[in-house]
Amino acid sequence: MVQTPICSKILYPDSDGKPMADNTEQFDWIVLIVENLKHLLQEHNAFVAGDLLWYPMQVGRDEKPPSQAPDAMVVLGRPKGKRGSYRQWEEDGIAPQVVFEVLSPSNTRKEMAQKQRFYENHGVLEMYYYDPQRKDFWGFVRETPDEACTLITMLCLPWVSPLLHIRFELSNELAIFHPNGERFEDLGTTCSRLQRERDQAQAKLEQAIAKMQEIGIDLEDL
Repeated sequence: MVQTPICSKILYPDSDGKPMADNTEQFDWIVLIVENLKHLLQEHNAFVAGDLLWYPMQVGRDEKPPSQAPDAMVVLGRPKGKRGSYRQWEEDGIAPQVVFEVLSPSNTRKEMAQKQRFYENHGVLEMYYYDPQRKDFWGFVRETPDEACTLITMLCLPWVSPLLHIRFELSNELAIFHPNGERFEDLGTTCSRLQRERDQAQAKLEQAIAKMQEIGIDLEDL
C-alpha cells in the first residue's frame, strides 16, 4: 500500500466547499439511495457513501488532484467505515464501481458531461443519472473499465443493475427496487411499517389465545 504523503491533508481536502444538495427534493433522493444501498449491502464487504470526495490518484505538490463527489457511490471489495474522503491509493487501488447523480436545476449539461468523462476515465462501471424535475433517467454501463460504455435510456426501462441487481422503473417518478422486489423507501417509513406489522401480528396472536381460552383450552397444558 502506498503511504500517504505528509502534505496529504493540504493536497487532498475532505471538502470541496459545495453543499450536498441544492434543494430538499434532491437531498431526499440522495439520502433515499444511499441509505437503501447501505441496507442492501450491509452483509457484504462493500463501502457506500454519499457526497464523499473521491481522489483517484496522487499528484505532485504543485498539482491540483482530480476529484469528484458522486451523490452516491458503491465500492465493492472495500470495508465499511468512516472516511473523510475516498483516496483510491489507500483503498488497494479499487475505484467505485457504481455511482449515482441526482440533478438539481443548477446542474448544467457541461457539468454532467465532465462528470461522465471523469467516471469513464477512472474506472466506474455503472453510472446512473436522475433529474427529478424533468422525470428523466439515463445511465451508462460496461463490464470492464477498458470497454466503451453503453447508454441506458428510459426506453430500456425497467433496467436491472448488473452489479447490484437493483431494478429501475419510471412512471410518475423514478422507482428503485431491491433484488427481492421491495421498493427503495425512507428507512423511517420502513421502521414504521415493520412496527405496524409486528403490532398486527401480536394482536392476532392475542385474539387467537383469547378464543382458545373461551373454548376451555388451557395453554399451559399444551
